[in-house]
Amino acid sequence: MHVTVALWVAFALAPLALDRWTLTQLAQYMAYGIFAMALAFIWGQAGILSFGQAIFFGIGGYSMGLVALDRLPILGDSTITGLSLAIVLPAVAAYILGRLLFLGRGLSGAYFAIVTLCAAVVAQTLAEQWNYLGGFNGLLGIPPFTAPWHGSADAYATPCETYYFMLAIAAFVFVALLWIIRSPVGTVLAAIREDDRRTSFFGYDVTRYKVWAFVTSAIISGAAGALFAKLFGFVSPSLIGFGLSTEVLIWVAVGGRQVLMAAFLGALVVRWVEGLLSERLGNFWLLAIGMLFAATVVLMPYGLFGRILALPLPRRLRCTDVAEQARARERPKRQNTDLI
Repeated sequence: MHVTVALWVAFALAPLALDRWTLTQLAQYMAYGIFAMALAFIWGQAGILSFGQAIFFGIGGYSMGLVALDRLPILGDSTITGLSLAIVLPAVAAYILGRLLFLGRGLSGAYFAIVTLCAAVVAQTLAEQWNYLGGFNGLLGIPPFTAPWHGSADAYATPCETYYFMLAIAAFVFVALLWIIRSPVGTVLAAIREDDRRTSFFGYDVTRYKVWAFVTSAIISGAAGALFAKLFGFVSPSLIGFGLSTEVLIWVAVGGRQVLMAAFLGALVVRWVEGLLSERLGNFWLLAIGMLFAATVVLMPYGLFGRILALPLPRRLRCTDVAEQARARERPKRQNTDLI
């Protein structure tokens, strides 16, 4: 817990030590970090391995791009409207896809991964062929975040303001997902991860819980995609396909899929390492990233940061508390026995 808090404090103080360019880069990486937390939630907590998570990221990015470029005149060009659409559309898509894939006995494991992989390929092909979405080029010239408090409605936010905005959203997503994970709902999702059939025998509607987790993850992924569009100024078909879906799996696996903060750091670190390797190794940087991923999975199954950033179990799940409650229940019985 102390390490996690210290990391958030370090992020809050980062503008004091970083230059404008590095701060801008870190803010951009945080969009990937939010995306990684969304995948860590369904993969690490619910055991749902999705190879199509970028579908929702891309839908969110395209939603923000269409609104910001006024391609949907009826909705206007507000950032709030774009973000709202980037939340609603991925949620609807995830609900439909989740109901189809989880209905009845549903798909799981490799079968679910293969189907979501195919869905990502189909989504990318559709985006490439749809001229309204810009085709192969995507949507370009998406305006960045504005800061009306500077005296003009069109004034752009400074790198420091953008960074703190992204940090606030990342912290909010982290707290919200952590609250879910440590709640009774999170306990049910963990049970589904371990054995969904046995969980269903206890009377839980496994399909409903899986669909709910899938939709929640899609909402966060869509919001991350919308933030990406505003930070980078473009959206392309590659953001909605198999490539990015694979990349985010690497980020989460390297960081630690069962710990939100570890997945968040994994995205930031891997993206930073990718930048360094692409400069020094040229076209071979992908090979180096692949080797890093393979080594991490084999040698560190909990990721680089999983063990360091793991939080203690909620109090209601700790064995010591359960034992203490059992002893407390036994005391009155012993007292009654002594009286007899």
